[in-house]
Amino acid sequence: MANFSKSNVPQFSVDVYQNEYLPEGGREVNAIVTVTSTGGGTTGGVPLSGAAAADARVPGRAPNAAVVIMVDCSGSMDYPPTKMRNARDATAAAIDTLRDGTSFAVVDGTHVAREVYPGNGRLAVADARTRAQAKEALRGLKAGGGTAIGTWLRLADRLLGAADVSIRHGILLTDGRNEHEAPEDLRAALESCAGRFTCDARGVGTDWEVKEVTAIASALLGTADIVADPAGLAADFTHMMENAMGKEVADVALRLWTPVGVEITFVKQVAPTVVDLTGRRTEAGPRAGDYPTGSWGDESRDYHVCVTVPQAGIGQEMLACRVSLVLPDPSGGAPQTLSQGLVRAVWTEDMVASTSINPQVAHYTGQAELAQVIQQGLDARKSGDFDGATAKLGRAVQLASASGNEDTAKLLSKVVDVVDAATGTVRLKAKVADADEMTLETRSTKTVRVKK
Repeated sequence: MANFSKSNVPQFSVDVYQNEYLPEGGREVNAIVTVTSTGGGTTGGVPLSGAAAADARVPGRAPNAAVVIMVDCSGSMDYPPTKMRNARDATAAAIDTLRDGTSFAVVDGTHVAREVYPGNGRLAVADARTRAQAKEALRGLKAGGGTAIGTWLRLADRLLGAADVSIRHGILLTDGRNEHEAPEDLRAALESCAGRFTCDARGVGTDWEVKEVTAIASALLGTADIVADPAGLAADFTHMMENAMGKEVADVALRLWTPVGVEITFVKQVAPTVVDLTGRRTEAGPRAGDYPTGSWGDESRDYHVCVTVPQAGIGQEMLACRVSLVLPDPSGGAPQTLSQGLVRAVWTEDMVASTSINPQVAHYTGQAELAQVIQQGLDARKSGDFDGATAKLGRAVQLASASGNEDTAKLLSKVVDVVDAATGTVRLKAKVADADEMTLETRSTKTVRVKK
């Protein structure tokens, strides 16, 4: 394990958990890489909230963040009328949570995107005056029009791109399906914005498309969730903004260097949520590739790295992969290496050693399967394949029970009647509330860490 520390920069550490022993002929090497960020200019893991967030300054550090809040103002936001009022109140709560000196803007999203505050393609700088002005401008948020989320994201990108900051973040709220632009337009917007800013996405009510909202969060390395009751929006927006204000360093990449003959099978974030990063690799020199991780504050995340190594004889060993955390140099120079760890392969005749599965690897393999079978089960249920849905959701109950993922187990129990969790024996419920099904689907990728 190696560390990097610098004034006002969090200290990163990398820990590798694996069973490095392979049997004769063995080629697959798995490792869980735990990345932890602490200290530096961070808040020490204590979230800022309310007036304290508005007034607080981290000693010795000027704010280095910009945030754009995108609020769905399509016609459906008027049904019921309290939904639009709750959205305005939630946006005001988020504005109150901005730290002084943070650049920000509010966007009204319909079939087009419109700047609500401050306007003219600019960002405001948060202080008591601009926060009051922004909250007054929220009175102009009225429901009417369609939904074209790609236009909202592109406007947010233009606004954030003009800010001379390293942390660029979006918060996006929608209550409906993206019906007023083609799916490929939204995909193109996400591809254009990926790597330029992170974005948390929320669906309010139950008339939106889960896969659209989760795709936005996944592409932009943010979080996705449901707020089934609009009355919960203010608390959720406050929490999202607190997390955004806790970010200290952006654009951190997981760099994997592999020797000749070693191939990367997959790279996944597995905690706190499952995100497949395999297809997001960018080349970073001979036999090295970078995988994006987004912005960091005081936090810890786990990644599952799987590589295929060449065959070797008993007693041989090799470096299978070097894992580094790197931070690009804004001026175009060599990136900083924040921390690194090593993944090894050792061939042995000891069958006990070579067949033992590392507990961390086993746990997260199960968590990734849990997310997958929930999605498959819900898709089968929607298509009328009730036998397939029962089998997949039964397996999900079994995995959630075995891993101690109590939150997911509770969500599953609202969709199926659990006969025996240990064996995964379940019955589909005859009636399931839309909110319960959508909550399970939206939160299916949330994982729990290995029980100590």
